[in-house]
Amino acid sequence: MSRIGKSIIEIPANVTITEKDGLVTVKGPKGELTQQISEGITLKQEDGILTLERPSDSKQHKALHGLYRALIHNMVVGTSEGFTKQLELVGVGYRASHQGNRLDMALGFSHAIVMDLPKEITLDTLSEKGKNPIITLSSHDKQLLGMVAAKIRSFRKPEPYKGKGVRFVGEIVRRKAGKSA
Repeated sequence: MSRIGKSIIEIPANVTITEKDGLVTVKGPKGELTQQISEGITLKQEDGILTLERPSDSKQHKALHGLYRALIHNMVVGTSEGFTKQLELVGVGYRASHQGNRLDMALGFSHAIVMDLPKEITLDTLSEKGKNPIITLSSHDKQLLGMVAAKIRSFRKPEPYKGKGVRFVGEIVRRKAGKSA
């Protein structure tokens, strides 16, 4: 992990990073994120470049060095550009619609699944005739976005025989052969 920790983070002009008592705050046009970092890891900011330094070469410090560098980099990218994830509903009769931040899905169960999403996530659904419905999630918080996308996928994971279920766009589902007669 130490190689990741040694690499620099380029700070865009519209993003500001402040640290106070181990709490790193990143503000940008898309929003504001905070992250608590452990003692020993120090931040150095100069000429639009941020570097993280560790106190020693112990295994724990090396691991935390890379971890916090990756987290802060994701915060900088999220507040300046944002992140998006797309999920695809594969199956006959599978539908998705939204109203505000409330997602309504029909996934082959007796009742529709209704999920209220956090306010930090923006939601969009696309349903075209002859194509699978697509749910697009976008946010400035990569961690929250991944958790919500994984929760939606967990309602009906892709099964290996027909490939039906909720999957990420571009995800490859390994298919199994059925029973041979």
